[in-house]
Amino acid sequence: MMRWSDVIKYAKYSNPEPARRVEKTEEEWQQQLTPAQYQILRLKGTESPYRNAYCRSYEPGVYACAACGNLLFNSTEKYHAISGWPSFTQPIAKSALQYLFDDSHQMQRIEVQCNVCDGHLGHVFPDGPPPHGLRYCINSESMVRLKAVSEKEAENA
Repeated sequence: MMRWSDVIKYAKYSNPEPARRVEKTEEEWQQQLTPAQYQILRLKGTESPYRNAYCRSYEPGVYACAACGNLLFNSTEKYHAISGWPSFTQPIAKSALQYLFDDSHQMQRIEVQCNVCDGHLGHVFPDGPPPHGLRYCINSESMVRLKAVSEKEAENA
């Protein structure tokens, strides 16, 4: 399980190695993604709060990166954080995400990116529910919901 100290360590020193990498030109990403997905995943945008696909959705399944299909979060870790964006307590695997310090907009935050394609997903904060206290605040446009997967499939993602 991830803890805030793990997040800081990854952001400061080195992120986990992904199982695979997906690299494309910006032109290829623009052709593959919708304009909204491109704005968020490649240009680090943010969608409107509360008016997004997964904010109030709690159906079972697994959330994957909309750009590369990397498994990111299990719906069992999703909770209602009243933030306006889908919120999760844990990633599906430690190697699913990468963490970067983000000092934009006169704030100090930790950005969360897909560890396979470097797509911007959102941010992680240390104000989540017990026992780990993490809140992954993620843009709906950066994800797609898939059917549930086994623990073994998640570990191999």
